[in-house]
Amino acid sequence: MTEWKGNRSKAQQLRARLSLPVIGAPMFILSRPELVVAQCTSGVVGSFPALNARPKEELDGWLGRIEEGLAAHRAAHPGDRVAPFAVNQIIHESNDRLEHDLEVCARHRVPIVITSLRAPGGITERVHAWGGLVFHDVVNVRHARKALEAGVDGLILVCAGAGGHAGTLSPFALLGEVRKFFDGPVALAGAITTGRAVLAAEAMGADFAYVGTRFIATAEAAAPDPYKAMVVESTAADVVYTPLFTGVSGNYLKGSIAAAGLDPENLATADKSSMNFGSGRSKAWKDIWGAGQGVGTIDEVLPARELVARMRDEYRAARAALEEVRP
Repeated sequence: MTEWKGNRSKAQQLRARLSLPVIGAPMFILSRPELVVAQCTSGVVGSFPALNARPKEELDGWLGRIEEGLAAHRAAHPGDRVAPFAVNQIIHESNDRLEHDLEVCARHRVPIVITSLRAPGGITERVHAWGGLVFHDVVNVRHARKALEAGVDGLILVCAGAGGHAGTLSPFALLGEVRKFFDGPVALAGAITTGRAVLAAEAMGADFAYVGTRFIATAEAAAPDPYKAMVVESTAADVVYTPLFTGVSGNYLKGSIAAAGLDPENLATADKSSMNFGSGRSKAWKDIWGAGQGVGTIDEVLPARELVARMRDEYRAARAALEEVRP
């Protein structure tokens, strides 16, 4: 029996503003205004971590640049679907910018806030006060229940194979269990890199696909060229899952670990006491490159708008193929 009666209209209203049911995941260091604008003007939700804007005073300017870019596109292309954007907030004591960043988001009335790590108690109400939505990312059922208790509008299920911090549960398992007690908006993450995979996420019961790694290999991402090249050249076998670098388990490219002088096959262990989500977090992610298991399906670097258009074509072709084989 459903315990949390989600607002289906919120999912439907957001979906109606998109050309493809995709939320671009906020990627630490890599997501920047140019990528967000390209994603949103392609009809998918673009996002970035607030911590990417440095120093913290830059956040106001970043939000202004995004708003101006979206407004300019709407004026030039009035028939296009322009998606809303999202800002990711890390809920952790080491994030000493949280209060400042929330105040800036409030001034800009950010449409969607994506919260991570801990349930956003007290934050949900603030976002709702300016008319925003809150999506929270989770890796298991316990975290999902805590987030819903905090009043979030939607859940992001970060399953096995997702880039960066990720869980270990199959998307079939986690989504199936969550749908037993929550029928509101859900985004699904984990090696989703094609339009076919987006459709598969919908078929499983998700409202949106959460796509990160595929956007690393785009012209607008702030990844250095060697990082983008490694994403293109790697396969799922080149991804290692470890908590070593931040204290929270995540997926990283073996090649970057080896380049940093470590043996990716014999990494030390780490525990949550080493967690760091403040300014010191950037050092590890600058040299150790996150990526999901979907890298094996990525063959080239593309402009983000061209990538979304390709995924949209793949999505439509997959839907048409399914219609042909249905009895």
